Amino acid sequence: MTSPKQHWLHPFRIPLLLSALIVVLALLGDSTQALLRYDRTAILDGQWWRLLSAHLLHLGESHQLMNLAGLWLIWLLVGSTLSQRSWLILLFVDALITALALLILNPQLGWYVGLSGVLHGLLVAGAIADIRAGHRSTWLLLGAVVFKLGWEQLAGPLPGSEASAGGTVIVDAHLYGALGGLLLSPLLPPRTQPPPKRSR
Repeated sequence: MTSPKQHWLHPFRIPLLLSALIVVLALLGDSTQALLRYDRTAILDGQWWRLLSAHLLHLGESHQLMNLAGLWLIWLLVGSTLSQRSWLILLFVDALITALALLILNPQLGWYVGLSGVLHGLLVAGAIADIRAGHRSTWLLLGAVVFKLGWEQLAGPLPGSEASAGGTVIVDAHLYGALGGLLLSPLLPPRTQPPPKRSR
């Protein structure tokens, strides 16, 4: 029988494991960062693992804390909308989409680290699943994401975001991650179905 503590932790296994992995990699130091970060030259030389591992690294403690806070906020807002299997698929595929888009569409970008692009994909896909499940108020959340992406594309990073992250914010990664979540969302059925319409 599942204990109350295990039952409470069950929905949060993915963010817990992801957070732990991110913290452990940060503790391993600069040599690990050099081996795992998105590095365009190294990827083109065959080091394809960097397309995934780059998203687990960060510029520093503040950047890491920002992304971990974003991960947990997304899970609190829309974490229940998809099955854990769907979330795992989304994490893996959206990370690939984001990194491959940077590789193809941003040839001037030499290196990159951070989870924020993937977080935008998780939020978009989770919000769409929530809307499909009948929660219309989530349109406000999705609209806020679209507004943020539009601002970043037209005016650059949000004020203060680069100072908080401790480096340059690659806003295109946010766009690619969000588009990845949008493209994947039809393949990820929401956990709950919308209520049936009343007959007249």
